[in-house]
Amino acid sequence: MRMMGKKQIGELEPFELVIALMISELATFPMQDIRIPILHAVVPIVTLLFLQVGTSFLELKSIIARRVLTGTPSILIKNGQIDIAELRYQRFNINDLLEELRLKGFFNLSDVEYAILETSGELSILSKTQHSTATKGDLNIKITQESLPIPLIMDGNIDYKNLKHLSKDEAWLNRLLKENNISSAKDVFIGMMDSKNEFFYQLKEGKDKTK
Repeated sequence: MRMMGKKQIGELEPFELVIALMISELATFPMQDIRIPILHAVVPIVTLLFLQVGTSFLELKSIIARRVLTGTPSILIKNGQIDIAELRYQRFNINDLLEELRLKGFFNLSDVEYAILETSGELSILSKTQHSTATKGDLNIKITQESLPIPLIMDGNIDYKNLKHLSKDEAWLNRLLKENNISSAKDVFIGMMDSKNEFFYQLKEGKDKTK
């Protein structure tokens, strides 16, 4: 588990869960039957270990591989409205949704702006701004509803699907990079439009802004 990374100890993705179960199953065979050489269990376990490490590396470098092996988050509540079709597709009934919301401290659906079912099975929630901690609504402060952060560049790869979601193109992104003195998207480790519609980025190690 140490070799497979700290994420393996936390929330497992579907592919990682299968690998962990297969390794534990293989390890029991020599212990249950002394006639089976230990090497017969060690070889497939090491093979699975390298397979998991290799696929993790592939997911870091390829958006397509990440979507195929890990999947993508599902939005169950969007703009305060439950997406009934997505609930049915995820086989997530309304009682399950309400229970998850209560466990996160939300007892009223009207307090939730977004609810996202992550690939690990966890539910992430963005509350309506006026109901967030610090009670801005009670202070009569003029507020603007924040939106979901949208990743545009991950490990040097442009997410064209998210660009299309913003009704933007690669030329717009290149202008945005130029405004921040960044020569290429390949130099960016993470670039995203945050919840305040501002561009946040972090360059890769060893990469500096253009002078």
